[in-house]
Amino acid sequence: MRLGALEIGLSVVLSLRMSLVLSFLTGNFEFGRLHAAPLWFGVLMEYDNRKGRRNASVNELNIAGNIIRLRHERKVTQKELADFIGVTKASVSKWESGKSIPDVLLLPQIAAFFDVTVDELMGYQVRLSREQIQKIYGDLCTVFVEQPFEAAIYEARMYVRRYYSCYPFLLQMGVLYLNHAGMAGTKDACRQVLEESVRFMNHIIDRCTDASVCEDALSMKAMLYLQMGKTKAALALLEDVADPSRISSQNDMMLAQAYWQAGEIENAKSHVQIRIYTHLLSMISGEILFLALHESELERCEETIRRVKGMIELYQLKQLHPNPAAQFYYQAALVYGANGKSEEALAELKEFAGCVCTIFDARQRLLHGDKYFDRLDEWIDRLPLGDMAPRDLSLARQGTLQALSHPAFAAIKSRDEFQNIYTQIAEG
Repeated sequence: MRLGALEIGLSVVLSLRMSLVLSFLTGNFEFGRLHAAPLWFGVLMEYDNRKGRRNASVNELNIAGNIIRLRHERKVTQKELADFIGVTKASVSKWESGKSIPDVLLLPQIAAFFDVTVDELMGYQVRLSREQIQKIYGDLCTVFVEQPFEAAIYEARMYVRRYYSCYPFLLQMGVLYLNHAGMAGTKDACRQVLEESVRFMNHIIDRCTDASVCEDALSMKAMLYLQMGKTKAALALLEDVADPSRISSQNDMMLAQAYWQAGEIENAKSHVQIRIYTHLLSMISGEILFLALHESELERCEETIRRVKGMIELYQLKQLHPNPAAQFYYQAALVYGANGKSEEALAELKEFAGCVCTIFDARQRLLHGDKYFDRLDEWIDRLPLGDMAPRDLSLARQGTLQALSHPAFAAIKSRDEFQNIYTQIAEG
């Protein structure tokens, strides 16, 4: 029995500038075989406040530079462009040198020649603020709950078309699509949504000049490939960049050390604390996958469970971030259930239910710091989605209840304790 065969989501912490936070996939598609404890999946990207990527603005138009770039990319001469448009080669030369600009009536023809939009030709790029991205994302999450999938995805696509050149926004739309693709109804429809999101990531990688956004898009693309079952494609993207032996894997701590040596003590303290937090989540995620990979080795799994429970207790993770704790308890319950240890499985499911109910408690912030991690709140507030759940909690509850139908729990399904757990999650 493959304990991760129930395709409810992907529990992975990627390095670079991505961290697993919170999101919800309900397993309506089975392209990949995702073996980690599969409850919630989420990606929130961190952007540097000082680089000005949050302000809504329109970039300066750059028709001349764009014509030069597009012409060179397509290996087209000035004369070939001039002949297609019906102007002289000298006119094209003047456009590219900035001495004149094309007549507005020619812009659609030039754009069609290069197979781009007029906005792209002109260099018109709207930059949404973080607050605007949050608002649109939250509104769309509500639409996916309240309207049929076809209507919701249509509305999302309208936003994508409007802000296709706002790459941080497009990145979050990829997250939105990934978190709602399972609602598409059929495997083919779901695959189409995921493939559309892959195209978003390709557009970002091809056009965006911000290296950090491109890195996140590359990681998102790998996630999408995994969800679609394209494991070889995902491996091709990840094997090199995620190699722990690379010097770049030490960048996090080198940055903190650089802050320290530069006398920027507060930046150093904040950076170290944030990285300890994200590495903690990464370690829990790794241990969850470790359990799934060693499902038949009960002794090894029990030692892993003992150690991870110590970490959860030590860092008070059930209160700090109940999502990874819930994923761990669920995977532990799967291991025990598959190995015929009913009492242990029920005990883990009780812990799981407690974490899940904490997540569904609307009175609490989903993401927050505590007395030890006392610098997290400011960082969380800077994330593009803040502490917002990347999927509506009512859909998350449905997915959680579906998780309890896993075959590993067949022997305990009829027991009162199991039914109480189900009721607690359904009503809590």
